[in-house]
Amino acid sequence: MKLKIDRSAESHSREARRPSRLRIGMAAACLGAFIFCGCRLDMHIQPKYLPYEPTSFFADGRSERPPVPGTVARGQLRLDELFYTGRENGVLVDKFPFPITRADLERGRERYNVYCTPCHDYTGSGQGMIVRRGFPQPPSYHIQRLRDEPAGHFFEVMTDGFGAMYSYAARVEPADRWRIAAYIRVLQLSHNARISDVPESERSQLSQSSGNQNSAQSTGQAQ
Repeated sequence: MKLKIDRSAESHSREARRPSRLRIGMAAACLGAFIFCGCRLDMHIQPKYLPYEPTSFFADGRSERPPVPGTVARGQLRLDELFYTGRENGVLVDKFPFPITRADLERGRERYNVYCTPCHDYTGSGQGMIVRRGFPQPPSYHIQRLRDEPAGHFFEVMTDGFGAMYSYAARVEPADRWRIAAYIRVLQLSHNARISDVPESERSQLSQSSGNQNSAQSTGQAQ
């Protein structure tokens, strides 16, 4: 005898279970969305002060707290007196806090051309563009007084300002100030250089270069 299975009853049972699962899934999704939105709302709307917002909580009325006296930013303790002031034991020194390489001089020349030439010009003679337009003229680097000044003097002037010149400490970092000071020494040396200062191995090149220039000038005059 064969048993007849009521397939329609089994199908009806499945269909009856489906809406229940669907409702559970939708409820779980709504609950998750509610929790997620709750976290986002809590992160966006929370007790805080906006920049420079006043407050009655502190006696001075400011929400920002001033730094504790003596606080130093990480890496800015500035224990190296020579590097940061150009002095040793309070006295200006005629030396550099690190070895000056050709790369340092190139960097010093580039920074000098950016920050110094408007007043001091490219040769250091103090005939920069804004001087020609009426700004007070700085002294030439080639006068004896400045030739005798120690390297620390130029670093200090760039750091603190001098006369009509304001401080460049916020514009030029200490290492670049030293490189500029080294390049100023190069300008002073080149302005007062003698043939005896040139190594013998390179004097012939100077003589050849000078001869080519004279030849070119003579040809131009003849034409």
